[in-house]
Order: sequence, then structure tokens, then C-alpha cells
Amino acid sequence: MSETSTFRTAVAQRVLVADGAMGTTLFSLGLEGGGCPELLNVEQPDLVATVHRRFAEAGADIVLTNTFGGTSARLTLHGLSHRVRELNLAAVTVARRSTSDLGTMVAGSVGPTGELLAPLGGLTRATAVEIFDEQISALVEGGVDVVWIETMSALEELDAALEAASRHDVPVTGTLSFDTAGHTMMGVGGADLAVFVASHPGFDAVGANCGVGPGDAVGACHDVTSVDPSIITIAKPNCGMPLYETDRLVYPIDPDGMADFVDLALRSGVRVIGTCCGSTPEHTAAIRRAVDAHPGGGRPDRAEVERRLGARAAASAVGRSRTGRRR
Repeated sequence: MSETSTFRTAVAQRVLVADGAMGTTLFSLGLEGGGCPELLNVEQPDLVATVHRRFAEAGADIVLTNTFGGTSARLTLHGLSHRVRELNLAAVTVARRSTSDLGTMVAGSVGPTGELLAPLGGLTRATAVEIFDEQISALVEGGVDVVWIETMSALEELDAALEAASRHDVPVTGTLSFDTAGHTMMGVGGADLAVFVASHPGFDAVGANCGVGPGDAVGACHDVTSVDPSIITIAKPNCGMPLYETDRLVYPIDPDGMADFVDLALRSGVRVIGTCCGSTPEHTAAIRRAVDAHPGGGRPDRAEVERRLGARAAASAVGRSRTGRRR
């Protein structure tokens, strides 16, 4: 592996800055509600390229492809399930072409299917693996540096996506959305994720994205590294919970709020840091400055994370199943 080893080499050497919000940025640039962001990869590639370029110029080491909903399961909602390969390949091309001169790595975004796996839902594990493999195959064919599985809620779905990614010779990361009292909506906490990783060694990094805000993301990563400090963690949270202001959604955490986030994330062991919904290139630039100027320091305790970022303490792994569901 040459190109795909770039991510592993880089994250072992330094903290990496990931980009910010693709979806909310596209909506701010004119994508209509209910529209298909992935279709823009072929119909308005310059628009998608503009988003990538802005985040890369702001200091991102990694940009995520515009493929969060790029599985057939999600594209079916737009009548586009037959275009998985085309739209994912186009997304990689746009991301690579718009940032290559800056040396930015391209991560292939893989979001959840939107369905529950059996026995809670009708999606079988075998079908889920094939759904993910169809998308991941296209992303790898396009030349991504890392497969970026994100915004999962259930470990079972994360496991299915990992199996699909493991069919390919490429680094893999996985993040969950901790949006329910320090857990995912399926009851998974940070400690559960660490236990899961111990028996699923295919991940190069895991962590938290989207969710409620920086506090829960850093708190989850703190819990992961408390169980196993050797796990490389990712924090890529929303800029808080959005509020309606007149006729638009406004996210409450501005770029000035990134300093505490970076400080506590890095001191908690986070190695890849960025933002998700509601963020702008200005947020990325603030993260870049804070990462480059970070003085280091001792590991914070959970109380400091909760006090400074408003994290909600997760229940310990004691008394919980290995799948993350409350007993």
C-alpha cells in the first residue's frame, strides 16, 4: 500500500484536522430541502468542489466526500439506487481534484443505511454488508485514502460496514453519534465502543461525530481512551443543537468556541479533530490554529470535560451488555 498508507502514517505522526459540514454548507449555498446532495457530484460538481476547497484552504488535512447518503438504501429515496457507483466515483474525483494541490487527504464518507438490522428491523446483516460493499467498492476504486464510516448508532451496523470495508486494502475509521444522554440512540456508550474495538481490530480509528455538540463527542472519546489509551480517536461534532431564528436554523457554537474543544479533545487523546453540522471554514480555521498552538498538558478528568464543554456523563460499562444495550 502506498497512497492508502498515507492516513496511517500521518495520524501516527501528528494530530489531523478534518473538515466541517458538507450537508449544511450545501444547503446554505442553495441545495433545496429534500434534495439529494450526492446528485450534485455530477450535476453541480463545481459547487461541491467549492465546499471542499474552502475547508482545505482553512487548514483541513482531510476532506470527506459528498457521499454520506451514497448507499443504495439511501439513494432509493431519490430514485437513484442504480447510480451508486457513478455518484460515489464522481464524489471522489471532485474531492481529489479540488484539493490535490494542497496535499489534502480524501476520506470516503459512508453513512448509515437508515434501516434497522434484524431482529429489530427487516434489514439482514448479509444484505447490509452488500449494501455497504457496493458503495465502498466505488469509493476505493476512486482512490480514497481512508474509508470513513460515520454517524452510526448501532454496533451491529458499524460491524456490517466494517466487514464490507475489510474486503478492500484501505484504512478504515468508524464514528458513532452520541446524542442521547452520552449514548447513541441505540444505547451505546464510549466504553462500549472501546470494548467493541477490542474484538474488531480492523479499525484504524474510532470516535464520535455529529450528535449534540463538542461536549458529548469529547466525553465519548475520553471514555474510549479511558478503557484503552492506544485506540486512536476521532472527534467531529455538531456546533451544538440548532435553533430556529426567523426562517433558518442557527447553530449556537461559533468559531471562538473551538479553543476549549480542541484543548480538551487533544488532552483526552483525540488524534483526528473536526466539526460536523452547522460548521463553516471559519470553524476549521479556528481548529487549525488551536491545534498548531496547543501547548499540551495533562489528561483532563471527566468532570473538567463536563464543566467546560457541557458533556453528559455516560454510564459505565458495568451492568451493560457488550452490544451496548441497557440490560
